[in-house]
Amino acid sequence: MRVLVLQHIAVEHPGIFRDFFAEDGIDWDAVELDDGAAIPDFDGYDILMAMGGPMDVWEDAVHPWLRPEKQAIRNWVEADRPFLGFCLGHQLLADAFGGQVGLIPVPEVGIMDIELTDDGVCDPLFAGLPRRGQCMQWHSAGVLEPPSGAAVLAGSDACPVQAIRLGRVAYGLQYHVEVTGDTAGEWGCVPAYAESLEAVKGTGSLSRLSRDMASALPALNRSARTIYENFMALAREG
Repeated sequence: MRVLVLQHIAVEHPGIFRDFFAEDGIDWDAVELDDGAAIPDFDGYDILMAMGGPMDVWEDAVHPWLRPEKQAIRNWVEADRPFLGFCLGHQLLADAFGGQVGLIPVPEVGIMDIELTDDGVCDPLFAGLPRRGQCMQWHSAGVLEPPSGAAVLAGSDACPVQAIRLGRVAYGLQYHVEVTGDTAGEWGCVPAYAESLEAVKGTGSLSRLSRDMASALPALNRSARTIYENFMALAREG
């Protein structure tokens, strides 16, 4: 198996999934689109992943690479190939297939709960996970209307579309399970992220978030392992 990862800022990488790849002997390549890297030919890749970033899906004029990225995601998914997107990657999947992405009424930042829908409980990606679980959130935009034909797999009060599936094995997760012990510190150094954190949580909130993440990290890592193993099983079936 070989994985192509679309990145939009250096600090939003596959996180703990890098450890899982190494354990399984899976090769992966990262493309830093915000640095001007081009999306390579898909030949030789089995899985496509898209990570988070500080930009929004509608900012094509500011980030012109968003347009070809969305088309690339659409081409990949229409070919019934395994896709997994986190945060911005989730929104790009929805946008690429005609869903509506916009600002949510209340930004979600911090360790929060999400709940699986009935479809989510039955979906193989979430096999072995509880209906309600913790995750890390850091976003002010979300999928307001899922694409036609998408299954909504999880939600929260502020953002009802927290996870979707398109087709057999294309998934988007608004929240983060890939986090590591370094995530809060790395993301807190990004001005846009720091501003959004303090706007929602108040001055000095990064230290509080770091403590909350340290406490939640074992559970988040277990969830990440389960989602990774379930997704890889689906990818191998294909």
